[in-house]
Amino acid sequence: MTADPLTAALDRGAPVVVLSPHLDDAVLSCGALMAHARRRVPVTVVTVFTAGSPPPYTLSGRRCIRLAGMRDAQQLYAARRAEDTSVLSAMGVAWQHLGLPEGLFRVKPGRGGRVRRLLPERDHVYPTYRGHLATGRISPHDSEVLRTITETVIALGALAATVGPSPPLLLAPLAVGGHVDHLLLRQAAEQSGRHAVYYSEFPYNRRHEPDAEFIRRNALGGPVTWSAGLRDKEPWILGYRTQARAMFPTGRIPLRPELYLCTGDPP
Repeated sequence: MTADPLTAALDRGAPVVVLSPHLDDAVLSCGALMAHARRRVPVTVVTVFTAGSPPPYTLSGRRCIRLAGMRDAQQLYAARRAEDTSVLSAMGVAWQHLGLPEGLFRVKPGRGGRVRRLLPERDHVYPTYRGHLATGRISPHDSEVLRTITETVIALGALAATVGPSPPLLLAPLAVGGHVDHLLLRQAAEQSGRHAVYYSEFPYNRRHEPDAEFIRRNALGGPVTWSAGLRDKEPWILGYRTQARAMFPTGRIPLRPELYLCTGDPP
């Protein structure tokens, strides 16, 4: 594999911190690179949106729960956290779950336990998946969420810097496909002032192109293509059983090389 800023960071022993929106995104998009890196350096996946919320749920939220075969969001996210812990532990990768509610289950600030039962859509930040959560537009109601994530990214960078002699390699989502949770984490990484490498999300990148304006604004080059150990990802992806059935109903995972966009300077 040819020399590039990403490989150079790994070669000099930089600890790896992967910022993951949900409890499967890191393995789906970066699993092969993570497996390679953890043989040399500490690797930690920090997953931001790892919880649901109490009922009542929107129609989109109920559909999400039903597709996973669960009775409520609490059961769903307990199962998802257990899956993530099992997969990452088997890979030899450390993990952190930040405990913020995922987009479909985020309630507008101040609503708390007073969500309307007849029409809960009015009280949720993103009442529908296609019409709100996957539109590429962050709601003003998420301003506090963005601030919290940005502060977390800054703190993680400072903490990771104490692990080894090299600055940490921070991997953040490129938000391919425009899912708001991915956009929030991308924006937090951008606003944090930390140098980040941005990964292209699988399987979204099978259907969508990355944001050209974001790439231009951050002078991102590449992509760096990572294919070593790609086939090893399949059992790890299937370990996320609550999600794999919906994403890959045939049971076959159309793996493709992982893609990373970097600036010209070493991460």
